[in-house]
Amino acid sequence: MEYSKLISITGMSGLFELVGSKTDGAIVRGLEDKVTKFVSSRVHNFSHLESIEVFTIRENVNLVDVFAAMEVSAEILPSEKDPKAVKEYFTKVYADMDFDRVYASDMKKMVKWYNLLKANDVALKLSATEETEATAEAEA
Repeated sequence: MEYSKLISITGMSGLFELVGSKTDGAIVRGLEDKVTKFVSSRVHNFSHLESIEVFTIRENVNLVDVFAAMEVSAEILPSEKDPKAVKEYFTKVYADMDFDRVYASDMKKMVKWYNLLKANDVALKLSATEETEATAEAEA
C-alpha cells in the first residue's frame, strides 16, 4: 500500500485507500476494517495525506515529516484518548509545532493515523512527483 493513495474523509473516522474514483465520489477501502465502499463527494470531502500540512513556528511542514519524526523518536506513543499526554508527546517529538494553531484533536488524529500506518506497513514517503517538485523549488 502506498502513502500517496491514502486519504482522509470528512465525517468518517480513520484512513482510507483510494481504490477508484467516479464523477460523484470515490471507491475506498478502510485501513482498519478492510471494507471497500463507495463514498459520495456530495456528502464528504476527501483529503490526500500527501497534501495535509501541519502548522509550525517556522514554515508549515507536510504531515509525512511529523510521521517521520514520530518514527525515529525514542518516546513511547501515548494513547490518543489522553489529550494532555498527546500534547506532551509532541512537545518532545516535534517541538517546532505551533501548539496554538494545531488543536488537541488534530494531534490525537495524528497519533491514531500513525498507528494505522504502522499496522498496515505503509512506507512513510511522498510520491516521486512531489519529491521532484520540492527538489526543483529548493534549487531555484
